[in-house]
Amino acid sequence: MGRVERSIEIKASPEKVWEMLALDRLLEWNTGYKSELKGVEYTSEVRSPQDKLRVGASAHGIPKKQEEPIKYNFEITESLENQKITYRLYGRYRGLVTHILEPVGEGTKATFVVDYEMPWGIPGKILEKLLLYSGSLEGFMIPKKDLQNFKSILEK
Repeated sequence: MGRVERSIEIKASPEKVWEMLALDRLLEWNTGYKSELKGVEYTSEVRSPQDKLRVGASAHGIPKKQEEPIKYNFEITESLENQKITYRLYGRYRGLVTHILEPVGEGTKATFVVDYEMPWGIPGKILEKLLLYSGSLEGFMIPKKDLQNFKSILEK
């Protein structure tokens, strides 16, 4: 399993940043999901906003094209309110996505970590090596544009 990590400082409290990490808000800032999905729907019971960010919460991505099968499934495996959340991603891609929030000055340092397994067997391993060699794997897994989207939404 490989790992990529990126951080960004945001002029918003950890509490405000935390709310943006709910699975059904991914499409607001994540261009990869937004390009393939029309929404993210919880498959676990959600009675309050806090339920969206608790361990065991699960969801799936709703494909833009109705005839496509579900490609993205999510399950929260770790949740420390306003500090850290990890969800397992399975389906088309597999891995763990972790968001770590640290107060800094008048804002928050948000660190995005992806522990991934490349799909597609041997072709996927070749693609991973090419991306690593070119230095673009980090940008493929955690695009700077997504971090800027995340930051700009929270700093409005």
